[in-house]
Amino acid sequence: MNAPALPLTLGFQGDASFVAVLDALAPHGSRRLVISYDGRMVQPGYHITEVKAGSFVTLDCGGNPDAWQETILQVEDLPASTERPGHMEVGKFLAILEKVAARVSLQPGSRLTFEVGPPGRPMQVFDVQRIRIETASVVIELGPRPAICKPRHRAEQEAAKANACCRPPGGCC
Repeated sequence: MNAPALPLTLGFQGDASFVAVLDALAPHGSRRLVISYDGRMVQPGYHITEVKAGSFVTLDCGGNPDAWQETILQVEDLPASTERPGHMEVGKFLAILEKVAARVSLQPGSRLTFEVGPPGRPMQVFDVQRIRIETASVVIELGPRPAICKPRHRAEQEAAKANACCRPPGGCC
């Protein structure tokens, strides 16, 4: 059997979907689940306080309509306690989500969002940037979700695509 060398990092292009993250975690049920956000690791007593299934319909600043599904995991960053002496196992995390999915319609292709913060402080919104598989743990690395002007962002992406197709692989024209 050829096991991949650890640590193994799985990156996400764009928005990580709910099912993509679950699929990445599934083979690692006995490892500890650590969440990294805002330059720090979540404390061992962290708690999943709420799982939300959201459906958004919007109109951007350019008058363009948009719609998407989102699964939002709210995490309270708490120190270890007698009930939670260490980071929960991936299997327990997945069991929590399975229990929620039995009562709330969680869409597999929905964008996965984390809301994280310690008690008494405002929550911050994060996207999943990568998942790092280590010997004893799995680390979900979160990154900030910036505000963007969608019309400008789309125009910049189109310009980058147009410029990329005209350049030879070795450098300038």
